[in-house]
Amino acid sequence: MLNEIKRSFAENKIAIIISVAILGISLILGYCLEGYLYSYLNPVVEELTKKVQSGALKITFQDIFLNNLRVICVMFVFGIIFCFSAVMLAFNGFFVGYYVGSTHDLFTVLMYIIPHGIFELPSCALACAASFVLFNFIYKFIKALLKDTNDNVSDLIRSSYDKTDDKLKQAVILFIVSVILMIIAGVIEAYFTVPIAQFIFSILG
Repeated sequence: MLNEIKRSFAENKIAIIISVAILGISLILGYCLEGYLYSYLNPVVEELTKKVQSGALKITFQDIFLNNLRVICVMFVFGIIFCFSAVMLAFNGFFVGYYVGSTHDLFTVLMYIIPHGIFELPSCALACAASFVLFNFIYKFIKALLKDTNDNVSDLIRSSYDKTDDKLKQAVILFIVSVILMIIAGVIEAYFTVPIAQFIFSILG
């Protein structure tokens, strides 16, 4: 299994690099363009803040994990539409970058983001990469389907799948790793992020 995971990463490194680049660029742009994005994204931030304060949105492991899991699942499933997952990843990056820039206290907000963010952000990027691999599988499957001359439909589908199933397996493996990272991020965000940040603040005075 470990070899399959290594192979999935090695053979799809371009998809992973592209996803990381999309996330990194969108984070930077969201931060740098905070002033221009205010009218678009600030209502979202205010709405989230109101929900947390009113108790409508609880910061528990279950709530955090289920929300983040929904995001990466949608991102993965929409791999059938090549660009959609990239748009979702870019928006998430823009939003995080904007949020960091809007606080005007870079150190404080980073202390509340970094502990879980080092797992959550790679998880999002990996889910996007998995969606690219899924799209690659679908493309190769259809291509093999059209090239095959077998008249039997079931044999035709089976033959095309056998030629391309590696990509589907790799897409699933990358997505599973993404889910594992998101579970770790959810545990840290729910139970450790605030104590870690407060401990660092107490040390620095």
